[in-house]
Amino acid sequence: MQHTDIWKAIDSLAGQHGLSASGLARRAGLDPTAFNKSKRVTPEGSPRWLSTESLSKALQAVGASLEDFAALAEGRQGHTAPLLGFARAGSEGYFDDAGFPTGDNWEEVRFPGLETENVYALEISGDSMEPVYRRGDRIVVAPGVAARRGDRVVVRTRKGEVLARVLGRQTERMVELISLNPAADPRELPRNDLAWMARILWASQ
Repeated sequence: MQHTDIWKAIDSLAGQHGLSASGLARRAGLDPTAFNKSKRVTPEGSPRWLSTESLSKALQAVGASLEDFAALAEGRQGHTAPLLGFARAGSEGYFDDAGFPTGDNWEEVRFPGLETENVYALEISGDSMEPVYRRGDRIVVAPGVAARRGDRVVVRTRKGEVLARVLGRQTERMVELISLNPAADPRELPRNDLAWMARILWASQ
């Protein structure tokens, strides 16, 4: 990353939250002039780099992650995706027959570097998927994207059970799902019992 990329990312971060650079600094508990253009170079004209402490405070002030900031620095604005708690994913009214989001009860979350609109996010709410996914982690899921053996997937059964697993063997009649917990045994489900299966593309941890 270049010096100019870092400061452009600060400006973009502030703009995303309806703030000026000074407003972002103020919200972060810093000197209001900390992010001003005049502070981005030394009196001798040399580049002045953003400190990690100031960056950390700015990100915390607006609820952004380092990944979000890196995406802005690289010129990737990211994509706003529908968000649903994992525990609610088994309820009716949130998905259509193909596994795409439906209804008005979804929240929204921005993910860096994902420019496709055909994704949604699920927030992990329990400990059944440890050690790979923990409570509060968010996984980006792409329905309609072909999944192959070894891919991580989210599966919903016709009974409303929602599982995050690694895709194992597949036949015309059966799908093998391997637990993310290595201590658990693989599970085989009749293909007719699956409502849909969507590939996990990305996780925010």
